[in-house]
Amino acid sequence: MSKVPLTLRGAELLREELKRLKSVDRPAVVAAIAEARSHGDLSENAEYDAAKERQGFIEGRIQEVESKLGNAQIIDPKALDADGRVVFGATVELEDMDSGDPVTYQIVGDDEADIKQGKISLNSPVARSLIGKYAGDVAEVHTPGGKREYEILDVRYE
Repeated sequence: MSKVPLTLRGAELLREELKRLKSVDRPAVVAAIAEARSHGDLSENAEYDAAKERQGFIEGRIQEVESKLGNAQIIDPKALDADGRVVFGATVELEDMDSGDPVTYQIVGDDEADIKQGKISLNSPVARSLIGKYAGDVAEVHTPGGKREYEILDVRYE
């Protein structure tokens, strides 16, 4: 598997999730399984079935997070020196050329993307059109709703 870019903050969040899964969620589901077993017949025990299903989900998520962290190329946006070029981890201030609305995005990995927090995936159409450009450039984005143009006002590494 190839390396997947991940910001420093994204890696911290995954490590926190992994710690919670191993130290809180896993012991809780083991206790729930033990409690359900104490109720007797397992063939018609919905609590036992639900706890076993939850255990499978938790173990699968632990493996997934460990794999993501193991294959991550962790990038600290503050340590970047891209001479004002839009790169992974950069925070970009844009102006929609049609409406004049300002918008700010940080370009992050797929797992970190959250449009409500202004974090867009490196693989999104907007991010792909911004990569490699500088402040003052115009990025043309082809979206399902049609072509949109954004002027890059500022590029920061924070």
